[in-house]
Amino acid sequence: MKKILLILLVLLPAMMMAQTFDFDLTKQQPVYNEQDGYGYDILSAPDVKKPTAEPFYFSVRVPDGNYRVRVVLGGVKNGNTTVRAEGRRLMIDHILTPKKKDTQTVEFVVNKRSPQIDSERCVKIKDREKAYLAWDDKLTLEFNGPQPAVSSIHIEPADVPTVYLCGNSTVVDQNYEPWASWGQMITRWFGPEVAVSNHAESGLTARTFIGSFRLDKIMQTLKAGDYVFVEFGHNDEKEKQPGDGAWYHYQYQLKIFIDRVRAKGAEIVFLTPTQRRFFEADQKTLQNTHGDFPAAMKEVAEREHVPLIDLNAMTKTFFETLGFEDSKRALVHYPANTFPDQPKELADNTHFNPYGAYEVAKCVVMGMKQLNLPLVHYLRPEWQDFDPAQPDDWHTFQWAPSRMVEEAKPDGN
Repeated sequence: MKKILLILLVLLPAMMMAQTFDFDLTKQQPVYNEQDGYGYDILSAPDVKKPTAEPFYFSVRVPDGNYRVRVVLGGVKNGNTTVRAEGRRLMIDHILTPKKKDTQTVEFVVNKRSPQIDSERCVKIKDREKAYLAWDDKLTLEFNGPQPAVSSIHIEPADVPTVYLCGNSTVVDQNYEPWASWGQMITRWFGPEVAVSNHAESGLTARTFIGSFRLDKIMQTLKAGDYVFVEFGHNDEKEKQPGDGAWYHYQYQLKIFIDRVRAKGAEIVFLTPTQRRFFEADQKTLQNTHGDFPAAMKEVAEREHVPLIDLNAMTKTFFETLGFEDSKRALVHYPANTFPDQPKELADNTHFNPYGAYEVAKCVVMGMKQLNLPLVHYLRPEWQDFDPAQPDDWHTFQWAPSRMVEEAKPDGN
């Protein structure tokens, strides 16, 4: 009881501070500063008197929680706008307002979090994470696209079901181009009736995710009606301590997730690990680089009656359909000097680029539909069912690159 009261005392000030914000972007706003607690951020502030096609960021200091964001696009110039939140979470893309007075209102929910768990504990974030937009005290919106046009922003607290994501570099909100994950793309397909809170981080295993208090952070706010999606395997298979391996240690860690999530009355969903782009000598068939780990997860799921999305099988189909050469287009394969300060070729067969992450996110949504999860009722009207054997054409995929670029590969492989 004392522990519960302590947590309430810690959270109560933040809950009381939650408020509604309205910003008129047809008028010049300040550059973000601690005194105002809002303003243009990251890049140079746009001049509303001289609109350009340059992307911009806008941040607002808010307590941890879910926030419904309503943005009026257009009205100030001909627009083609993509909206992302926090660590490049795709919310809305390619919204056209072709005439100067045209406007379109879009709504979505953004989950904002900080490392603080309670008065004594914080998530053990890595040094590289300290620069992530996902772990600070601000809700940050990125307005990008060929011609970003924004008239106003409305932000208010939202009491909606939350989908918590647990995983590694294939799930995390990758902060920098050209890296991407399905976790930061799946937000595109859900309306303002649900939030996605991505706690994944590159290089983590099920054990190190728990050990860095990330599951504890989720437990702080997890409630009945919420979901916890769990995808591990890439890094777990490299753990070599006594007892490690797919059939004991990995399964033991997965059981911890199940028990703690269900104790809160929430729902848990497993996802087998995404494939690596490792082809057999025939350059047609993908190798299994995960050993027994996908099978071990399936066994736990069957025994414990956990819904499972077989992302391992879906991404195998996806890569083999694209073929040996074109499958590179879904991953971070780029010639030298494609990006600023990138003197060497990038050739990574594990980590997705925006196109690959976008397609894998569609696989996850299809997995939800096949499981008939209630979450699918929150899909946006423009969602169209997807088959990894018939992926979108990478030639026609459109992505407005962020100005935040990093050559260094994420942890893990």
